[in-house]
Amino acid sequence: MPDFQPFIAFANRLADAAGRVARRYFRAPVEVAYKADISPVTRADREVETLLRELIAGEFPDHGIVGEEFPSLAPEAEFVWVLDPIDGTRLFLAGLPLFATLIALTRGGVPVLGLIDQPITGERWIGGEGLASQCNGRAIRVRPCPELDRALLCASSPHHFLGAEGGAFERLRAAVSWTQYGADGYGLAMIANGRIDLGVETGLGPYDFLAPAAVIAGAGGVATDWQGQPLTLGSGPRMLAAGDARAHARALDRLAG
Repeated sequence: MPDFQPFIAFANRLADAAGRVARRYFRAPVEVAYKADISPVTRADREVETLLRELIAGEFPDHGIVGEEFPSLAPEAEFVWVLDPIDGTRLFLAGLPLFATLIALTRGGVPVLGLIDQPITGERWIGGEGLASQCNGRAIRVRPCPELDRALLCASSPHHFLGAEGGAFERLRAAVSWTQYGADGYGLAMIANGRIDLGVETGLGPYDFLAPAAVIAGAGGVATDWQGQPLTLGSGPRMLAAGDARAHARALDRLAG
């Protein structure tokens, strides 16, 4: 196994660089365009990802890159960096400091390192499978919550769940104590922090879920697709994360009906 310390140091350098750009545009006039799915993208999204790609190419030219805003580069490489420059662009545009930069490193398609950075509040989570998660250098841990009726669930928006997915989401939502909307990757970081118990999402790309999945795993939690399979670079668009494996199993049953 390689020494992962250089990768950890480099991921922190990437987050520092991303934060400098994001802070410059936050609550400032910024041009907005819309993708085919009507999701917004800003100059800040593209500038951050461009910068991160340049830094990766300079430091690890043999590594692949998968990002939200530009085509993938060598996604079949042994090591691949997976980037979401501004996860929660709508939150960013609304001036809410709940967006995040998500950075993951995969080896053979499996996430081995994840970083979540909120550059306005100055919070940074880093961790992975076999790498105990930390927030700003402090060890963090998920909290026990075996029963759904005691659980706090987070989801980006109830409007993301359509058709059969809408029914599955409603079964889970009805079973939990309450649901918090609108935090995206930041909400998933709160699972690792022991503040939220479950997170459910759909319509995602690997840049949305691999970094949070690694951080949650490093804090003692679990993150899978809706069939309970581990999340990888090739996973589909659905994610279920939990601090407690018992709640995760019960949530999978609810989603399955």
